Amino acid sequence: MSRQLGDKTPHLPAYVMIPRMVPGTGSAYLGVAHKPFETLADPANRGPFRVPNFELADGVTFDKLGDRKALLAKFDTMRRDADASGQLDAIDRFGSKAWSILTSRAARDAFDLDKENPKLRERYGFMEAFDPKAADRCGSPAWSQRILLARRLVEAGVRLVTVDIRWWDTHVKGFESLRQGFLPRFDRAYSALIDDLDARGLLDSTLVVAWGEFGRTPRVNAQAGRDHYPNVFSAALAGGPVKGGRVIGSSDEKGALPKADPKRPQDVLATIYAHLGIDTEASYLSNGRPIQVLPFGKPLAF
Repeated sequence: MSRQLGDKTPHLPAYVMIPRMVPGTGSAYLGVAHKPFETLADPANRGPFRVPNFELADGVTFDKLGDRKALLAKFDTMRRDADASGQLDAIDRFGSKAWSILTSRAARDAFDLDKENPKLRERYGFMEAFDPKAADRCGSPAWSQRILLARRLVEAGVRLVTVDIRWWDTHVKGFESLRQGFLPRFDRAYSALIDDLDARGLLDSTLVVAWGEFGRTPRVNAQAGRDHYPNVFSAALAGGPVKGGRVIGSSDEKGALPKADPKRPQDVLATIYAHLGIDTEASYLSNGRPIQVLPFGKPLAF
C-alpha cells in the first residue's frame, strides 16, 4: 500500500503501527522508505499521550532544527553521490516524510488523544490490564485506547493503521482468560469503533479487519485450555465492502476442518488489497528476484 499508493495527505504517514511493529508488520523487501510510523508511546496507558517523535530535545527549536536539516542535507548529498545501492535515496525519502510529519500541526492534532470527548474515550474503555497472576498464562493489556487512536488517524487521512492487541493465549484456563481478560475488552472497544466510524460517515470507506494468526484445537486440553491449531480459524470484517450479519464458510461440527466454502488467508488479503486499490499482480525485486504482491487469493464475495 505504501509502495503503490503512498500517503493520502503529505503531513501524515501512509502506514502507522500502534504502538510499535510486531512480527510481520514491517516493510520487508520494500525497504526502509515504506516502514510504518510507530507511535512508540502507548495510548493504552492512562494520562497524557505524547508521541516521542513529536517531542524536540531541550533547547532545540524548529528554527534550529531547520538549520540542522539544511546541514544534514549537504552531508546526505555527498553520501548519495557515493552510494550505488539506492538505499540512501530510500532513507532520504523516509527522512523527508519524517520531517513533514514532525513539523505539521495537523499531524500533531491527529495523534492528540486528549482532544477526544471524554465520554467517547470512556465508550472505548479504560479497562485495566488483565493479569492472571500465573507465569503459564497470558494476560491482556489495556489496549482499548489504541483502537480509538486508530480511528483518529483514519479520519485524519492515514491509509492503513495496524493496532497491536496481542499477548493473550488460551493454553491454560483458556475459557477463564477469555471471559475475564480478552473478550470484555475486545467487545467493548471493537463495538465502539464500528459505532464511531458509522456515526462519522466513515464506515463505508473503512475496512476493519480483526484477525489473529492461528486457530485453536477443537479439543480442550488437560489444563482447561486450547492449543495452537492451523486448520480452522476466523476473521471478523466490517465496513467497506462488507455487508454485515453474514458468516462466510463453515467448519465441521467439531471445529476441526473446513466444511463449506472454505477460505484461505490469501483470500482475506485479496479482500483488503481490493478495498485499498492495490495491484496484486505487481512484482518488486528482492535480491534480484521478482516477488509478486499476492500470488493467489480472491476477494471475498459479500
